[in-house]
Amino acid sequence: MKRRDLLKNITLGTAGIAVSGKALASEPQAKLKPIKEDLPDAAGGKQDVEIAHDKKLMEEVFFDQHEMATLAVLSDIIIPADKTSGSATDAGVPDFLEFIVKDMPHYQVPVRGGLRWLDSESRKQKGKRFIDLSAADRIFIVDQIAYPKKAKPEMSQGVNFFNTMRNLVATGFYTSEIGVKDLDFQGNVPNMWDGVPADVLKKHNLSYDDWEKHLAK
Repeated sequence: MKRRDLLKNITLGTAGIAVSGKALASEPQAKLKPIKEDLPDAAGGKQDVEIAHDKKLMEEVFFDQHEMATLAVLSDIIIPADKTSGSATDAGVPDFLEFIVKDMPHYQVPVRGGLRWLDSESRKQKGKRFIDLSAADRIFIVDQIAYPKKAKPEMSQGVNFFNTMRNLVATGFYTSEIGVKDLDFQGNVPNMWDGVPADVLKKHNLSYDDWEKHLAK
């Protein structure tokens, strides 16, 4: 299975759990709380407090230029462009990462620490920072931390960092416009009904005229 296909399966599986609605379906209707009539005005589906929160985070800067450049390179290694879709950077994943570590501060230390580890290990093995390495040398470093079961014990910090990055990059990509198109997610798009397939009609010894007469009854 290709890396992108595996990430799709992981993302779709997670999304299925998130939107399954099992908890709501199992809740007796009598216990459901009615929606309040005096909700504050909302813009784009967000309440004023959410808009203010997002605006504040957008005005802040966490990663420096070198960190953002490294995130961009690493993101495209995790999800490169292919024949049907753009890469992680095409989908704006680095900007998503900048936002998410401010919105969820518990990611700040692991991600920033991981970036420093990546540069340190790259200098140790190849004499340069990660983004200054050749494409082949970047993959050489990444291959040492991308497969937990094969990684050496001394690479545990890098493995944890890459696991975190893989999850964040996949989330950022498959919640973007490019990522949703790559999943071929149809959403509330109406289906085109061309009638009963010919092979089904043939199986039951029917024709389109027979089917139309049946519908007219």
